[in-house]
Amino acid sequence: MKDCILTIEHSISCQVGWSAGRRVAIGFAAARVLYALSFADVLVEETGRGYQRRFNAKHSLDFRKYIQKERSSTIPLTFNLRANPTDTWSLNPDIDGPTVLKVREGHEKVLVQVDCQHRLGHLNDVDVQLPFMMFLGLDERAEMEIFNVINSKARGLSNSLLDFHEASLASNLGKEKAELYIAIQLNADPDSPWHKQLDLGGTSTSGLKRRASLRTMQKAIKKFLAQTQVLRKGSVEDAKSMVVAFWSAVSVVLADAWNAPRAHVLNKGIGVYALMEIAADLQQEAADQVCDKRYFSHKLSEFIDDIDWTQKGTFDGLGGQSGVTKMVASIREVRGKARLTLVKHG
Repeated sequence: MKDCILTIEHSISCQVGWSAGRRVAIGFAAARVLYALSFADVLVEETGRGYQRRFNAKHSLDFRKYIQKERSSTIPLTFNLRANPTDTWSLNPDIDGPTVLKVREGHEKVLVQVDCQHRLGHLNDVDVQLPFMMFLGLDERAEMEIFNVINSKARGLSNSLLDFHEASLASNLGKEKAELYIAIQLNADPDSPWHKQLDLGGTSTSGLKRRASLRTMQKAIKKFLAQTQVLRKGSVEDAKSMVVAFWSAVSVVLADAWNAPRAHVLNKGIGVYALMEIAADLQQEAADQVCDKRYFSHKLSEFIDDIDWTQKGTFDGLGGQSGVTKMVASIREVRGKARLTLVKHG
């Protein structure tokens, strides 16, 4: 293969061929040049654009230190030259074999860092030569699919980010994975108390108070759906409305705890799992009643104030699935006592 020469004039000599079913260009270049020509398409949760994890400076600095050592090495950095509607880049000749990639002046950031974000992140001034492979002209969806395949088992890649990818790539998410659809909608619905509060694994608006991850919420909803079997009688939209109604009731009845998430376990993983089981209990007891915000508020107000939701309260030290089991049992016990009191005074 002909060696690649990459210059700051945006001309790349490389070899074009195929990686299985995708056309690619491969070659070598200085790290600082690859840095200058590329960017990471990090998920911006405010807009829903992008798909990559948040930048980890320590991870990147560790690689910077390593790659400058004698006899260090790395697998090829993987990029994509996205579809080219404005002719910002061209292959000349556009054939398999030796060719030249040319980038128009003023369009330096034409390479998307599909699998090299942290390796390149702190190499802006390093001349060490690195191998690369560039996919040619993938659109954003195809690029995300490849990123997902490469990184689905990667250490440190957020499960919630992988879930977000799955949601973005699904053709009918509500049918294919109802719990993920409902969790996504819970985060997206302006009427939901979880609106933009779930951690999707990307970058978020500055100052946003995170309460739980997308992965935690969808797993809790999955158990709710299995326990109630609501999808057998109604649509996924009905189930979504029910989940939104329940959490809306929680945010009202336990307003002080809800508005101070760091001081309470209400919004932590263990709290989310436990409360979704309580939501299932209430739904199954509803009979012909509509499970709306009013219904859940009335039921919760009967007992929920008798529980100490602070970090050092009733559930201090609980964790994992065994902790959830104990928490659910404790809540149900408190509720049982409250119901007996209501009967005696009824």
